[in-house]
Amino acid sequence: MKLPVSVIQTARMSLRELDFGDAPFILELLNEAGFMRFIGDKGVRTLADARDYILQGPMDSYARHGFGLYATCLRANAQNGEPAGTPIGICGLVKRPGLDDPDVGFAFLSRYWSRGYAVESAAAVLDHAKTVLNLDRILAITAPDNAQSIAVLEKIGLKFERTIRLVDHSPELKLFAVPPTVHVHES
Repeated sequence: MKLPVSVIQTARMSLRELDFGDAPFILELLNEAGFMRFIGDKGVRTLADARDYILQGPMDSYARHGFGLYATCLRANAQNGEPAGTPIGICGLVKRPGLDDPDVGFAFLSRYWSRGYAVESAAAVLDHAKTVLNLDRILAITAPDNAQSIAVLEKIGLKFERTIRLVDHSPELKLFAVPPTVHVHES
């Protein structure tokens, strides 16, 4: 059996590729009230559905784009009573139809909210996107009433640009982006 590939390390977390062993965690995460409300119902109701979600979403993205959503797992030094390697959320980059550039996405089990994990992991993903993947422009989208996610995006340096719809008749979303870097030329 192949060991999961660790992609990004932060002070408290290890972000690694999702694999089929994560199906129970994905089943729980995708059926939490907050996920359903702010991200949407992915129709994942069984472990088989969760494995299909992992295969057709994150695993396909790793193969196609070299990035995707990662399992965000606690490290040994996290000091929270959970064993090292415990997945608490997902965070990474998504390449969606309807957006020209990849967007940073994250979702955490509600029992881990308000502990700074989303900011820490999303900032690390943004840094990885710039320094390792050499991506010029990173976006983020969120429901207009998702104040917690908006706060995370603003803390990691993204700025609101405009409202969009990914497809006709889909809900309106707020689009955030890293502001363009201003180059000052000395004369």
